[in-house]
Amino acid sequence: MAVRHRLTAQRRAAAPEEVAESLVALHGTDPATVYLSAAARMRAPGAAALDRALYEEGSLTRLLAMRRTMFVVATASAPVVLSAAARAIAAQERRKLLGHLADGGGWDERWLAELEESVLAALAGRGEATAAQLASDVPQLRERVTVARGKPYEATQAVSTRVLRVLAAEGRIVRRRPLGGWTSSQYRWAPGTVTQAPPASEARVELVRRWLAAYGPGTEADLKWWTGWTLTEVRKALAAIGTEQVLLDGETGHVLPDDGGPVPETPPWAALLPALDPTPMGWQRRDWYLPQDGRERAALFDRSGNIGPTVWWNGRVVGGWAQRADGEVVHRLFADPGREAVAAIGAEAARLRGWLDGVRVTPRFRTPLERELSASPAPPA
Repeated sequence: MAVRHRLTAQRRAAAPEEVAESLVALHGTDPATVYLSAAARMRAPGAAALDRALYEEGSLTRLLAMRRTMFVVATASAPVVLSAAARAIAAQERRKLLGHLADGGGWDERWLAELEESVLAALAGRGEATAAQLASDVPQLRERVTVARGKPYEATQAVSTRVLRVLAAEGRIVRRRPLGGWTSSQYRWAPGTVTQAPPASEARVELVRRWLAAYGPGTEADLKWWTGWTLTEVRKALAAIGTEQVLLDGETGHVLPDDGGPVPETPPWAALLPALDPTPMGWQRRDWYLPQDGRERAALFDRSGNIGPTVWWNGRVVGGWAQRADGEVVHRLFADPGREAVAAIGAEAARLRGWLDGVRVTPRFRTPLERELSASPAPPA
């Protein structure tokens, strides 16, 4: 994991595209995660490199994919991810949207198709546009529907949010540069760039192959959770690859053919990884890298099971980190990991603090430990 996820100093990448390829995909639900995950794995991290890849050269693409989650992938890999995961999700989102439109306003599939064509035409004319600008060009986007009617969480929403979400899931539009800095979640939209993709069955095999190369060995349950597929789809992809089976704490795991042998020993390494980082989010079963103490584990996750910022030493989570209001990076270790570990973790905290250079990051999904650390008082001068 340390080598393949570029977590050792010797394996750090020169460019963010290398990081995305090594991890298959970077979690993008929280915009800051993409930048912090890349920074932890790059020799010379910088927000400008991510901005260039995402918004200038287009070598990275942001799309809704596995588990209906936002990811950033290398644009060369986008057709595989789109076909293997995103299109099925897009179909589900479209069915839900049509249901909301029928219940909330009596609109049908033809009305939605005409609306989408108007949105795409307006976007083509502008090149890039915010949701508000598109609603100015296409007033139908301001129509409102009631969702979850009769339920405690019933709400009234403008159709723009859901229409743009479906178009994005289908790859017909993409998120571009945010309105604010790199921590902002308010994006401009642009026409999609993915025009051709392999058949879904072939794409699923290729995606599993890439996951095993980065995260294997793993179980069927790990892959089912990570992809969001059915168990049948997972098993078909594994069978097509012809994986080797290995024993993982009493369970059957899978590795790529000829990838089951020993790996070279790696130097000791430390890392400060952000909330929702791809490494801790890579497997459903997490006992092998999490603390054994239940209270320590609970402090690392929010109520929905999203993992917060973590401190790693040699393949295990040994603590968590946060930023105080003054921007200082602070961390807490659950136990004393030894002098070498403390020094290495301190050096990583200093590296992260220098890279942030005063930017304040608050995770979208906050955990008990992150909240506690961020509220801790600064030491007296």
